Amino acid sequence: MVSAEIIAIGSELLTPGFVDTNSSYLTGQLNALGITVVMKAIVGDDENYLENALRGCLSRTPILITIGGLGPTEDDVTKKVVARVLQRQLVLDDATLGRIESLFKSRGITMAPNNARQALILTGSEILVNHHGSAPGLWISTGKHHIALLPGPPSELKPMFEKYCAPRFQKLAGGVTLARRVWRTTGLGESSLDARIAPIYTKHKNVETTILAKPGQVEIRLTARGKNTEDAERQIRELAEEIEHSLEDFIFARAEQTLEEVVGLMLVLKNATISLAESCTGGMVAERLTGVPGSSRYFMSSVVCYSNESKMELAGIPPLLLSMQGAVSEEVARGLAEGIRERANTTVGVGITGVAGPDGGSEEKPVGTVHIAVAVPGETLHRRFSFPGDRHRVRWQASQAALNMVRQILMKM
Repeated sequence: MVSAEIIAIGSELLTPGFVDTNSSYLTGQLNALGITVVMKAIVGDDENYLENALRGCLSRTPILITIGGLGPTEDDVTKKVVARVLQRQLVLDDATLGRIESLFKSRGITMAPNNARQALILTGSEILVNHHGSAPGLWISTGKHHIALLPGPPSELKPMFEKYCAPRFQKLAGGVTLARRVWRTTGLGESSLDARIAPIYTKHKNVETTILAKPGQVEIRLTARGKNTEDAERQIRELAEEIEHSLEDFIFARAEQTLEEVVGLMLVLKNATISLAESCTGGMVAERLTGVPGSSRYFMSSVVCYSNESKMELAGIPPLLLSMQGAVSEEVARGLAEGIRERANTTVGVGITGVAGPDGGSEEKPVGTVHIAVAVPGETLHRRFSFPGDRHRVRWQASQAALNMVRQILMKM
């Protein structure tokens, strides 16, 4: 297995307003080439910290990619520190300087003197021409190590990687081909899901299994490496079939699809329509469904009936039912689902009521208690849930559970 590390450089990446999307992009590209990313790091514009990070990486991993720090300012220290670690010189490259000067001239901008610093190149390195900006990248091979210095802006990094780096990394990976399977599941927690499939995937040592838990959802990712596509697929096929059989209806997607996308597709295939009466989720299910392009084909109506008065007025809940059972109850959830379905004249009606918190709970109905009902012709499905977490997490998990109940009832239609 060929492994790599990525170091993203820049103090701005250590502030709350910035997200390192470049590292995620490079990880996907490298994985597709058969290279495993074993570590990522973000380092500020500090020479000592960067030097320690570089030396640590080069002591254990054959491939290193740095991102950023190639600009013209004093805090752009990447080349300076790499030169120190590798004991190389930085020399001015006239051809690179000429390209930078021509770039500024073509834009009608006077080049500042410090931009010439971007034409400083490590001795023994190969220049990666930047066709979308002023900072060139560098490729350095030192026998057992291969180092790529890439610019920070994604519009510059991506084309440079694809044009100059990807072919080199493909050779370093030895022509390895990857096969992947992705499942998205809901209705099982991470530990329960792992208890089901661990006896299966632990028997397959050549396939990497990753389990990723999110609120209301658990993803399973399988990766197999082979000398060709057929070999990689063969390794993954048997394990994939066993996992499919073990999880069955808990799997809602076999690709990077959201639950609302899957439910929308099922509604289209069933020629069905949907309406919602939401209380504690405050319209979150409606927002998720209508966020899918083309949802007007199946989404008809939604009401947020937060107060008891609105439950009576908008969904037709009888006052006596509310007073006897309380707003957070199976009976009210069923009434919301059936009432909104009848009023909107849809195939499916969904009713949600609960205690999202942090206040409002009781011993009988603690925070996190949610009742969800899904009504279709001739049947109303109900479930009571106890969701952990803060207010946002309870509401999100309730929206996920409601969509999954719609999926389940549509599977039977």
